[in-house]
Amino acid sequence: MPSNFILYIGIGAIALFLVIVIIYLMLRKKMNSAEMREIQKLRQGTSEKKYTKEVLYQKLYLVYKKIPFIKRYLLKLRRRLEIINIDDEYLIRKQSSKILTNTILIIIPITIAIIALTKNNFLVLSFLLVFEIFMIDTFIDGMVDKIDNKLLKEQINFFSEIRHAYHEFNMVEEAIYQVAQDDEAPEMSRQAEKIYEVLISDDPESELEKYYDIAPNSYLKEFAGVSYLTKEFGDRKVDGASLYLKNLNNITQEMQLEILKRDKLDYVFQSLSIISIVPILALEPIKNWAMSQFSFTQEFYNGRMGMIAQILILVLTVVCYFLIRKLKDNGSVNTNTKNTENPWQQKLYKIKIVKKIVDAFVPKDGTKEHRVLQRELKDAASKDKMEWLYINRIALCVVSFLVTMVVVMQLHRITVNNIFTDPTADYNIIGQMSESSVKNGMKLTESDNKYINHYRGNTSVTQSDLEKDMRRGNINKDYINSSDEEIEIAAERVLGKIRTVNSENMQWFEILIGMVMGIIGYNAPRWLLKFQAKMRQMEMEDEVMQFQTIILMLMRIERVNVEIILEWLERYANIFKEPISKCVNNYESGPWEALEQLKNDVTYQDFIRIVESLQAAVEKIPISDAFDELDTERDYYQSRRKESNERLISRKGMIGRGIGFAPMVVLFVGYLIIPLVAIGLTSMTTSFRQMK
Repeated sequence: MPSNFILYIGIGAIALFLVIVIIYLMLRKKMNSAEMREIQKLRQGTSEKKYTKEVLYQKLYLVYKKIPFIKRYLLKLRRRLEIINIDDEYLIRKQSSKILTNTILIIIPITIAIIALTKNNFLVLSFLLVFEIFMIDTFIDGMVDKIDNKLLKEQINFFSEIRHAYHEFNMVEEAIYQVAQDDEAPEMSRQAEKIYEVLISDDPESELEKYYDIAPNSYLKEFAGVSYLTKEFGDRKVDGASLYLKNLNNITQEMQLEILKRDKLDYVFQSLSIISIVPILALEPIKNWAMSQFSFTQEFYNGRMGMIAQILILVLTVVCYFLIRKLKDNGSVNTNTKNTENPWQQKLYKIKIVKKIVDAFVPKDGTKEHRVLQRELKDAASKDKMEWLYINRIALCVVSFLVTMVVVMQLHRITVNNIFTDPTADYNIIGQMSESSVKNGMKLTESDNKYINHYRGNTSVTQSDLEKDMRRGNINKDYINSSDEEIEIAAERVLGKIRTVNSENMQWFEILIGMVMGIIGYNAPRWLLKFQAKMRQMEMEDEVMQFQTIILMLMRIERVNVEIILEWLERYANIFKEPISKCVNNYESGPWEALEQLKNDVTYQDFIRIVESLQAAVEKIPISDAFDELDTERDYYQSRRKESNERLISRKGMIGRGIGFAPMVVLFVGYLIIPLVAIGLTSMTTSFRQMK
């Protein structure tokens, strides 16, 4: 890699950091001006002490909006935060700017460290600089998750205050309005105000459906729905207590379990993403250390096998990094904003020639393959269209093939280059070659290069031909006075080099390897779907227990029937969404038959029991009697839910640790220990043979 290019990258990163510092100092100076001090003086007593920092974030927001690359992430952040901060533009801008600023301040030092550690390895350097784009998404996702978790904790306090306000006003909408005036929790206050507007609107049912589409989590949906039903049908006493408040208590218990689950998942996975990335940064230091301590490893690390080992570690690291992200996914607000209505796949699909190519690969509607793939998309909860999936598959196939071909050509080039440039010397067990040994080795290499250049491309050359040339001194006169034994050793060495140089061309099996890598790239998106579906199945028990809580809240409300319960389950379903939606659509044609079909569509036994209870409630007994065990065994189900979460976290943690540490193990075992042992044994064998 040209040294000037590395210098330009370093200067660019430092310049960007200095620009941010200068902008910060300019804004700070402006805010400390006489005019700004006067404004702050007028606002004393009515504004927060952090006013200056908040204004800074508002100013930075406008700056980021004008920078093309950063603007993309700013808009992406906005879409996520708009769900949490409904109609609060000031708070959206402040949080977007703050998250983006923190991300930039983290990325710039990482970029400088990457350039400093890998400046001599163009492959790793370029890979890491591209990989930083994905790291930015990780940092942003983590910060948005913190805001989402903060909202969930604010809901606990909000529901506690709702209880007191409801006792005072005995009206749902008034209690919500009263608590929504609290400014200490702005995210929750915006949600409460939106729910209040829904309840007092002229058509609350349709407004409620709209709110369901933008609610940041299912617990706010449950709260809004229960509040609407209580307002419409009235509250009632159950066992001497308000049914509305009992339902609030049920939702609160669900949230407490979810908060504990997320906290434990964050604790388990907090360092695994970093651990999976660290091996990339350690590639160059380990390589330099091994070559400095054991010079016989230079041929491996600077040659074909060393580059292949580096590429395998890089690919493994990327795969493990993305699998850990998928594994950790806790269903927070970031999952609601993936795949916007017009991603790059959709823009590409609008091109006519691309559309024709993609349509040729997409299975025809009605075929078995189409149904199987559609089910895989639904099982993985993917919002991708089938056309988008095939664009990803075709793009990865082409990229994998081309990258493999480029790597193969680069491997050939490295092998030939090493023959012409590396000093020719015997193996040394420990330490580096002395300066005189390197000098003599380079002289020998330069002498060999003359014979290689003369016979390059000639595949019929023999050792006897080389020995004759060396004795005559036709090509160079280095061996005119040498003994027959020395000429024989030199001719054997040079012939090996000539054959290696002549064989370093594209071979048919290398094209086959490229095709295999293309097939792997083509199937990778589908394998990822299956992995996501497998992870979602681990949470199947958790979703069924959430269904039980929803039924427990609805079953004692008057005028609630089986159809309403199914609509609620469909609204909050994730894993079982498709069969429940099918049941809701078929309900009008026959409730019993629709529920029977739902039983046939699922295999999870606990969910089948819920469906059987719904069947009993359709024709035989009231809903409250069909699900009376949910109320009487509430404590048991809560304990079971906690134990289920523990098992889920334990299984995810075990899988995550295996995936996260895989690159580190491969780095030390496959890139350091095995080469040292294998090459060391070969070196010792060669040395003993030469001694004999």
